[in-house]
Amino acid sequence: MQKAQGIQYSKLGVISLAHMLNDLYSNYLPQLLPFLVVLHQGFTATRAAILVSTFSITSSFAQPFFGYFLDRQSKRWLLYVGTLWMAVMLSLTGIVENYWTIVLLAALAGLGTAAFHPQASTMVNVLSGDYKAVLLSAFVGFGNIGFALGPLLLVPLFQAYGLKATLITVIPGIIVAFLLYFFSPRNALLTGASPDLAAVWVSVKSARRELSAIISVIAIRSLSYTGMLTMLPLYFQSQNISNIAASRLLTLMLFTGAVGGLMGGFISDYYGRKRLIVGSLVLSTPLFFIFFYTEGIVSIIFLALAGATLLSSFSVTVIATQEAIPDNKALAAGLSMGLAGGIGGLAVISIGWIADIWGLSSAVFVIFLLPVVAGLVALLMKSRPAARHQRNQA
Repeated sequence: MQKAQGIQYSKLGVISLAHMLNDLYSNYLPQLLPFLVVLHQGFTATRAAILVSTFSITSSFAQPFFGYFLDRQSKRWLLYVGTLWMAVMLSLTGIVENYWTIVLLAALAGLGTAAFHPQASTMVNVLSGDYKAVLLSAFVGFGNIGFALGPLLLVPLFQAYGLKATLITVIPGIIVAFLLYFFSPRNALLTGASPDLAAVWVSVKSARRELSAIISVIAIRSLSYTGMLTMLPLYFQSQNISNIAASRLLTLMLFTGAVGGLMGGFISDYYGRKRLIVGSLVLSTPLFFIFFYTEGIVSIIFLALAGATLLSSFSVTVIATQEAIPDNKALAAGLSMGLAGGIGGLAVISIGWIADIWGLSSAVFVIFLLPVVAGLVALLMKSRPAARHQRNQA
């Protein structure tokens, strides 16, 4: 295979490394939950869901607004400022005692990742030449690896040194912010006036059916995914599984999810976006239930497989959104990685409510049903030729 032209791997590497840290921070609050339950009397599953959901809502709903203004103007500084801002806000969560102050810090932290993601994903799209799905999958894969490292690194830290150790976690954010300042691409986007709102509306309106289907799929998948990150640590704790053992199980699921995301990009390149999205989501639900109702090594294997299938469509749905409105790529990234995820994050509060009324097992059961629902909704998406066929015809 000939080397693709126009792909700037070194710059993609810097952005992907930053994405890994950003998503490690995005999985920060769920790792605090078992410790907050112990320290704060009356810390219910609903309160846990509100805390995680607050971060998801601000980080998600703000992304389309950042995306709108980024479609004609590169705001490179949002990469490093957003990363540093999130690191600082999250590092303070362990030293405050008031629950609502922690919620406020979570909301403010979400704005940092909201600033980072549309700019970063658009840079990746521009720098990736003809292999956008594959290289965006690598970018997303780094983020998923960051998610996976969250439980593995943070839980032992909090276990050993208590929640005041959150102050230490600002250090990686400072380091990566400096790397982005000096090494991120300076001319990845064309500069010019912000896109006219009327033109953006026409673009979105013409693709409204396709966008509605894609956003619905992402929102339901996000509800399942965020629900797992919120409820599984509490469920494992209720089953007398140690925090360290639970963190390893979550790390396994998220790490295989990262691998699945990479594989999903390649598979969609060859067989089409819609086939990959529908097939992987429909398969996820039975795999999660087999994990739920088995024990030992069999249960662990199926948790790994379920994580891989659930997240294999992550980057593919972003590309599908950008293909639906190709003239507004940053907005598309904001809608797919932001708005849709925020809708799912907001709905997580209902999962916490289910857990408080009917128990954590019932909440987990509902969470595991959601991927197949998302897969069925994905049948409404528009079918497009696989990227491999488009390259061969070019």
